[in-house]
Amino acid sequence: MKPGKPASPAAAHRAEPAGPPLRAVVITASDTRAAADDPGGDLVARMLAAAGIDVVDRTWVHDERAALEAALRGALAVRRADLVVVTGGTGASPRDVSPEAVRTVGDRELPGFGELFRMLSHAEIGPAAQLSRATCVLSGRSVIYALPGSPAACALALDRLIVPEVRHLLGQLRRPAQLPSPRKP
Repeated sequence: MKPGKPASPAAAHRAEPAGPPLRAVVITASDTRAAADDPGGDLVARMLAAAGIDVVDRTWVHDERAALEAALRGALAVRRADLVVVTGGTGASPRDVSPEAVRTVGDRELPGFGELFRMLSHAEIGPAAQLSRATCVLSGRSVIYALPGSPAACALALDRLIVPEVRHLLGQLRRPAQLPSPRKP
């Protein structure tokens, strides 16, 4: 930052005290993964914990839209998650329904997340990155990320995109709504 130039709002927010730990739920959407064999979900849980985020629940559901939507609603309503990370179900196969499920539960999409994820992935894996439908949606005052199940993809998303920005994003979601200033005649 140049001398005399004010810090960006994001930089200022990152400099604030962390506050209470964030609550996270990790959901694995897969027909083949379970608690005993979930390297992507395990990595997500470890990386969130290492970032000071409390993982309050881990859930495994089949690649079925209704089951995933129910798990997402439970994570938000029952577990009061600040953020939910879904691993798996973001590919091009007909069974991959995670993006559709998170969009149903969410209010608004943040398209920049998926765009940046695919850009970063392309640098690592080449044109196959276009097959990912990784996405991020906002649901009330919470955020939901849908990531591929690959541990490398999960690490990339968490290390480069999610962990550095999630506190700032949640801070934005929790700001009081500001009414527009009245127009002067």
